[in-house]
Amino acid sequence: MAARLETLRRRLAALGFDEVRVARIEAVPAEPLRDWLAAGRHADMTWMERTAEKRLQPGLALPGARSVIMLGVNYWPGALRQEGPVWARYALHEDYHDTIQPALAAAGRVLEELYGVKSHDYRYYVDTGPVLERGWAAKAGLGFAGKNAMLISPRHGNWLFLAAILTRLELAPDAPLREQQSGFADTGLLCGKCTRCLDACPTWAFAAPGVVDSRRCISYQTIENKGTIPRELRAGIGRRIYGCDVCLEICPWNRFAREGRRLLLAARFELPQFTLAELLALTPERFAAVFRRTAIKRLKLTGLLRNACVVAGNAGDVQLLPSLARLAAHASPLVRAHAVWAVRRLAAPSSASALLLTARVVEADAIVLAEYEGEP
Repeated sequence: MAARLETLRRRLAALGFDEVRVARIEAVPAEPLRDWLAAGRHADMTWMERTAEKRLQPGLALPGARSVIMLGVNYWPGALRQEGPVWARYALHEDYHDTIQPALAAAGRVLEELYGVKSHDYRYYVDTGPVLERGWAAKAGLGFAGKNAMLISPRHGNWLFLAAILTRLELAPDAPLREQQSGFADTGLLCGKCTRCLDACPTWAFAAPGVVDSRRCISYQTIENKGTIPRELRAGIGRRIYGCDVCLEICPWNRFAREGRRLLLAARFELPQFTLAELLALTPERFAAVFRRTAIKRLKLTGLLRNACVVAGNAGDVQLLPSLARLAAHASPLVRAHAVWAVRRLAAPSSASALLLTARVVEADAIVLAEYEGEP
């Protein structure tokens, strides 16, 4: 059995997975997830509530599941400077859901070949199903749960995509980084006294070590939130146009990170070359052409323009005012609202009024009117 498991590891590594480890499916402490949901820290990500029991009981997702194979793909790009709008590093590839999925299907076929199982005996996910990936990855010894609520790997730092294969097979489990740890508790196992990630968060999104309040998180606000970004958080967003890596990149464990093999990733490192002015001028056709194979496409053009307006409002560059004035007359009230905020933030009061009047903003729109009545 041990030899067959090692063969499985080698075969899956050859497919492009940088980590292949196993955890035995056991009872999961329910309180952390339920308390997080009860406090509303999932914001409007209602699927977290709908799938909570499946996350806590993998047997509900795959009846009879005994083991979970945790897979990691290193996406650290090496040295990367972003002089203009800042994108989360994971987004600087074609959508990892799409590029990793075929390798997961191939991994399933390897399981069938080596263990004689059928396709209904396993189920795989890449951040798309009701699986507590970070908890199971920690339990399998792939890393540990950091104070930034991310999985931190001693080999790869904070830069791993995670995928999971639930299976009815009884596979020999790997040990957590410390034998006595469950992988679902004791956040900050190897963080020691370090609190750099907690202290660095621009919007104070950590309710406690390892506990993120999505409502204050830049990644949530610039990606998952489909509505208005709260005014009090906009300055903290700074230049971050899609996601946020602050609590990841500041972690001392990243000194061990090495550039990934990218067997399962397609780099899109040209995205940081887009200037803010170019992003503010995006048309539906240009957006579709540039972002159609990236995770950013799910944000849609209105979401990206909303974010670009916030970044522009923080940029201090008055040369962006004409572009923002045009967006203040955009067909989307969401874009108009954030453009109004940005204009008021960049321009002197008299200039801002003139620009917005020229743009013929429809003040009757409640979402836009709120931006007029509030402070910039």
